[in-house]
Amino acid sequence: SSCLARCSASAFQSAHPCMRLLPGLSLGGFLMSALLARSAALNAAAAARRLPASTCGRAAAALPRLLAAPAMGSRRCSGLRMADQSAVAEAPAPPAPVPLPTNANEQLLRIRHSTAHVMAMAVQRLYKDARVTIGPWIEKGFYYDFDRPEPFAEKDLRRIKKEMDKLIGLKLPFRREELSFDEAKARIEAADEPYKLEILDSIVAKDPDAPITIFHIGEPGKANWWDLCAGPHVEHTGQLPKDAIDLESIAGAYWRGDEARPMLQRIYGTAWESAEQLAEHRRIQEEAKRRDHRALGKQLRLFSIQQEAGGGLVFWHPRGARVRRLMEDFWREAHTAGGYELLYTPHMASLDLWKTSGHFDFYADGMFDQMEVEGAQYQIKPMNCPFHVLTYKDEKRSYRDLPLRWAELGTVYRYERSGTLNGLFRVRGFTQDDAHIFCLPEQLADEIQGVLDLTETILTKFGFTEYEVMLSTRPDKAVGSDEIWDKATSALREALGAKGWEYDVDEGGGAFYGPKIDIKIRDAIGRLWQCSTIQCDFNLPQRFGLEYVSPDGGREQPIMLHRAIFGSLERFFGVLIESTAGDFPFWLAPTQLRLLPVSDDYRPYCDAAVARLKAAGIRAEVDPGGRSVGKQIKVANQDKVPILSVVGEAEVGANALKLEMRKGGELGELPL
Repeated sequence: SSCLARCSASAFQSAHPCMRLLPGLSLGGFLMSALLARSAALNAAAAARRLPASTCGRAAAALPRLLAAPAMGSRRCSGLRMADQSAVAEAPAPPAPVPLPTNANEQLLRIRHSTAHVMAMAVQRLYKDARVTIGPWIEKGFYYDFDRPEPFAEKDLRRIKKEMDKLIGLKLPFRREELSFDEAKARIEAADEPYKLEILDSIVAKDPDAPITIFHIGEPGKANWWDLCAGPHVEHTGQLPKDAIDLESIAGAYWRGDEARPMLQRIYGTAWESAEQLAEHRRIQEEAKRRDHRALGKQLRLFSIQQEAGGGLVFWHPRGARVRRLMEDFWREAHTAGGYELLYTPHMASLDLWKTSGHFDFYADGMFDQMEVEGAQYQIKPMNCPFHVLTYKDEKRSYRDLPLRWAELGTVYRYERSGTLNGLFRVRGFTQDDAHIFCLPEQLADEIQGVLDLTETILTKFGFTEYEVMLSTRPDKAVGSDEIWDKATSALREALGAKGWEYDVDEGGGAFYGPKIDIKIRDAIGRLWQCSTIQCDFNLPQRFGLEYVSPDGGREQPIMLHRAIFGSLERFFGVLIESTAGDFPFWLAPTQLRLLPVSDDYRPYCDAAVARLKAAGIRAEVDPGGRSVGKQIKVANQDKVPILSVVGEAEVGANALKLEMRKGGELGELPL
């Protein structure tokens, strides 16, 4: 396996007669063989009923994680996985998770939207000074924003939910009413709802002929509640399952997302079709809290955000940096094998470059302020694309040179409001795994296919094998001819079809400069994360005048593909931490093996052993000492070190290490 270096003859093979008998054996091979032997023993023990199935299952269940993700092009671990699966089969099956529907389910969407309205009605019945703003459905539920002098407290959520239950029990009808702009304006002014008035104005400003609709809750002529709304809703409140509804949290939100506008209070809620679905949602939420990458990053000493340096700037600590190096090394290996050349480009450039690329016009809000250098304006880079374009333009290109595949782990900087920063998921400085392909039109389908294959190779390596794929097509306003758009979109479809991947189509959802594929990965607890993107670009080649010499000697414009697989190293690392709960597969573990001396007398032996292990490519270390073996084991468990070895007189006398998996089970003896 590429993640375990082979032992040198001087380091290991001369140290023990058994090792000399096997000149091709690597330390990695020894550990893998030990893991396989342990798996086989667990299977045999379970079959013979010498051990309880649960004991075998717990120990065997640790093996797939230790053995996850073989090296590129290697099939050495396939047999191990099969053995692991048979061992895991002996463990008691956990209860099957309850499938959770999405908003693609029309009835669930109606439930969530209607529940948001019922919550707003309950709030205004209980708190007469509360004004409403907007209340949409969202991925897992809904929210409503309120303007109220006094802040809501957690106890208010229970009171509001109780009032909601009363309204649901009354089976009040939802009624749609269409009215003129003037009528709507008069009602809103009479109700003293200034935010609704602003929403009304924005509707008409966007489309003067747009229908103005409101939805009432309650019977005509009786006290009821209403809001500007296009629907859809359930028929009456009695169709809302109150035992599948919960109010979850309170947060602040600026009106229209503008820091210069009033700060509102946002109440988040969730709504499902059944109490069982709500229970499953709560289980996942609790599991997500346990896996929070911000807490695990601190606990495992992986990274930090130092406020003295500024928000949104990531400090990679030694243990996290080890994982990052492994991620980068595999990424480079995979790209080199995939026919890519690697680039390194500057961190800033003249402002004129960003004006030519269009970033200054279209993305200025996401860019930091410029700096002056000798009377010229410079911009720290928010993207890598223009640098790759300039590299292409630096030489005369022929059709014979294409395709060109260039990749870079390029660090970029984007302005984010402090309120939007979120651990590794939303930062101000991050490293994109950026790549750009310059190709001929007839090469486009094959290049996209290659990108999809590489994407699958890399994501699978990190344990992500389930994807949700979206193809976005031409919007109303776009650059490029109909012919090139059709050809590019067909190439994307063709590549997805060749992969056999199911996908949805977002008609008109592409960028103005080309169609794209977005890939979301599913983590260990079923959450989806936007990750990889493949984007055709007809804009930058045109802006920069890119060309190649065609077979007839003419000048043609190449097609440019943007693509990222991780998206950014920081965000992908955060997702990986949460998906694994910080318990990385063996090949990625910051420390693979920790030696635990029973006293300081055995530290010199441990230090010598670790030096030889490191020379063999194993990330090994010695516990710093000053604590009992029991405490050392506890700390190693907290650090999620996969393999441990307690070292005492017997180990020194045998010149060996006895290896044990943290999750249970001996791996055997490693001669030194």
